[in-house]
Amino acid sequence: MAKTAEAKKVEVAPQEKVAVQKITAPVVPTKPEWEVKPRTYIIKGNKQPLTLTIPGKHTRKSPLLYFDKDQAKQRELRYATNMNSPFTDEQKGEVTLGHITFRDGILSVPEENQILQKLLSLYHPLKDKKYFEFDSVEEAEDDLDIIEMEVHALNAAMEMDIDQAEAILRVEKGSSVSNMKSKELKRDLLLFAKRKPDLFLNLANDENVQLRNFGIKAIEAQIINLSQDQRTFHWSSNDRKLFTVPFDENPYSALAAWFKTDEGVEVYKSIEKRV
Repeated sequence: MAKTAEAKKVEVAPQEKVAVQKITAPVVPTKPEWEVKPRTYIIKGNKQPLTLTIPGKHTRKSPLLYFDKDQAKQRELRYATNMNSPFTDEQKGEVTLGHITFRDGILSVPEENQILQKLLSLYHPLKDKKYFEFDSVEEAEDDLDIIEMEVHALNAAMEMDIDQAEAILRVEKGSSVSNMKSKELKRDLLLFAKRKPDLFLNLANDENVQLRNFGIKAIEAQIINLSQDQRTFHWSSNDRKLFTVPFDENPYSALAAWFKTDEGVEVYKSIEKRV
C-alpha cells in the first residue's frame, strides 16, 4: 500500500494585536445663537440728541421691514409690548404698541424685554446706522489692544537712541527738533509714543525715516543743498549735481530711497564722515 503523505504542521507565531488609540475630539462648547441678558444701545456719532425716538411700527412714511431670507420676503415689524415676536404676522390678538426712545443717547433694555431686544439687535433697519449695540467684551478687547500698543510703543521709545528719536520726531515736529536737547527729545518721543502709538511704531519700523533725517541734517550742515525748485540735490562745495528728484515725489523721501542705491551709498558714506 502506498504510504499516505502526512501533512506537515506549520506553527504560526501568535500575532500581537496592535492597539489602536482612539482620539476623541474635544467637545467645543457652542455659543448660543441668542443670549438672554440685559442689553444697551447707543446712538451713533458725537452729537447725540438728548432724546431720540425711532420707529416702532411699519408705516408708509417710516417703513419698518425685515427681509427674511428663509421665506424670501419682506416681513413687517412692530414693537408690541404684550407679544413675544417683533413680526406683525406672528402677533395675534389685540396689541399694545410701545415706544422706542433713547434718552441722553442711550437705551438700556432689561433681559425681560426680549421682544424689544431682538427687534433692536437682529431686525431693526436703523441698527448700525442710527444706533449700535454696546458690547462690553468687544469694548474691553479693543481697550486692551490699545493699551498693549501703547506699552509696546513706550518700551520701544525708552530703548531708542537719540538719532532715531530725532528722525521720528522730525516727522511730527519738523526742523525744530534740531534745536532740542537730548532730554527734550526723549520726553517728546515718549509723549508721541503714548498719544499716537500706531503712527510711532510705523515710523520706528520705517528705515527711510532715518535716511530722511540724515539727508535733512546734511542740508542743515550745508554739506549738500536742494535747489529752489526742489528738483535736484547738489554738493554745497562745488555745486555738482548729485541726484534729480523724480516727478511728484517728496524730495527728502526720494533722497532717502536714493541713499540705498549703489551711487547713493557712496554719497551717504562721504556725508557721514562730515556730519
